[in-house]
Amino acid sequence: MKRRDKVERDMALDKAKILVEAMPWIHQMNGKTIVVKYGGAAMENLDLMKQVVADLELLKLMGMRIVLVHGGGKAINKLLGQLDIPVQFKDGLRVTDDATMEVVQEVLIGKVNQQLVWALNEYGHNAVGLSGADGKTFKCRPVSPGLGRVGKIIAVDTNLIQSVLDDGYVPVVASVGCGPDGFYNINADVAASKTAIALDADKLVYLTDVDGLYEDVNDPDSTISRLTRDETHQLLDSGSLASGMIPKISAIADALDAGVKRVHILNGTFPHALLLEIFTDAGVGTMFTQD
Repeated sequence: MKRRDKVERDMALDKAKILVEAMPWIHQMNGKTIVVKYGGAAMENLDLMKQVVADLELLKLMGMRIVLVHGGGKAINKLLGQLDIPVQFKDGLRVTDDATMEVVQEVLIGKVNQQLVWALNEYGHNAVGLSGADGKTFKCRPVSPGLGRVGKIIAVDTNLIQSVLDDGYVPVVASVGCGPDGFYNINADVAASKTAIALDADKLVYLTDVDGLYEDVNDPDSTISRLTRDETHQLLDSGSLASGMIPKISAIADALDAGVKRVHILNGTFPHALLLEIFTDAGVGTMFTQD
């Protein structure tokens, strides 16, 4: 007869303690909607993608309604470079002429979206790939003439996303929208925020490749653990943010103003960052709250 040694018992006890600690959060989040924006290096590396997908599967098994919104900036830049199409940004937004828009569609809808759907389905998610143009989910108008086909979302129709969720699937939404004259490139941070607002989501999570919002952009150890809604607006008004962070923090402020209870910036390259933030006392990354 094999006897369980003390080390095995202690390991089992540690696992039990983790489950007990997570119980209040599991109860609180059961049946709630979580919008996850996925981007950065966490999405480029297949091993990291599998880790994130496993976490999402666990959240779904615990009764949460998961909506995954994605961009794909690095993959877009790579194909633009191969085609000798200039890469330009203005105020953190990609300048999108007609040629660039064709690349954005090809990469986001044809490649990145399908890769994520495949990865999720491998873990049993039964994911469905969508773009914001499907069902006129993201209705857009141009942001400004100088940005070309960069879209400002003027309305979100959640009927298609809600139908997919109600059928037990995970909607995976590419950040491409539609207007009266065709497709528009939408900043994925903004698309995720607008989606969370329209769905009355309980949480909005940005999975990226940094540990959160830094007090000093040059010091990775200066992560801010928590900001209130008022502090978030003060930060935007201060003019201290790097241009690339302005769309993300503006989108976060909009979500908080519209009633989304919690917004998080997490490092998707950190093992199980999503689970740590939602189900433990410690948490990781930066959390934005109403007060």
